[in-house]
Amino acid sequence: MTQYKVVETSDVTEEVLEAILNEWTAEGWRFDMMQFAMRDSSKRPAMAFITFIKSDDAPA
Repeated sequence: MTQYKVVETSDVTEEVLEAILNEWTAEGWRFDMMQFAMRDSSKRPAMAFITFIKSDDAPA
């Protein structure tokens, strides 16, 4: 069975995104994708959603 993990952050800086990626991959999650939510008034993202997946290979 495949499990999904979504991490949401409103602090969209290089350091924060790196910390999130390092934290969850160290726990066995595999990075899947990153999506940004933009503000109309700014070129910087307002939020980021980072998706990870993990396969549970144990028999059902």
